[in-house]
Amino acid sequence: MSIKKLSITTILLYGLVFFSPYIFSPFSPDIVIGGTTFTYILGAGLMIWLYFNNKMTAATSVEQEAKLTSPVFMILLGISGIFIAMIIQAIVFGIETTITGVQPNSQNTQNIIKVILANPLFILATTIGGPIMEEFVFRRSLISLTESYTGFWLAAIISSSLFSVIHQDGHFFVYFFMGFFFALLYKMTGKIWTSIIAHCGMNTVVVIAQLVLHYANIDLPK
Repeated sequence: MSIKKLSITTILLYGLVFFSPYIFSPFSPDIVIGGTTFTYILGAGLMIWLYFNNKMTAATSVEQEAKLTSPVFMILLGISGIFIAMIIQAIVFGIETTITGVQPNSQNTQNIIKVILANPLFILATTIGGPIMEEFVFRRSLISLTESYTGFWLAAIISSSLFSVIHQDGHFFVYFFMGFFFALLYKMTGKIWTSIIAHCGMNTVVVIAQLVLHYANIDLPK
């Protein structure tokens, strides 16, 4: 399979998974959450399988031109990227708060935490399934499809913009700059696993922190 066909297939698969909650909507909330979690993990698994099954025939320009391709760089940048992404998030939230006066509260994160509290299994979707799919779609597939027409940097801007819009959170620039940072990690190493490590790690840290605050009944300062 060519990289173009693989990218389109990956995006279509993501679309099916993204709208999967509507399939389970006639049933109970537990079935909706369980079914959504299953489809997220299944979707991520299928994308990983498609990647390895077509690795030799569907390499992207980013992967072919990368310089820091050693697994050591992938691991180091992936792990350090967890904390850099969180710093970027905090800085952009701070700028937004200064300009708008609105407190840095992510409704998307709060909704996810509520679902996890109701059904802890959903943590697998938010910390593993979702981030893996988003990296294959927004970093690897979308950048690959647009890069030949726009160059990498504009392709990264486009994919980061769509990444932000899909979260429907009201904090466009927070998700945009995080998405752009993940794209930069991908470009530096030519390995989608670098941004996957950073993205999964960041989501995991955020979820754990939110759960700790909840169970400890701690209110963050306003």
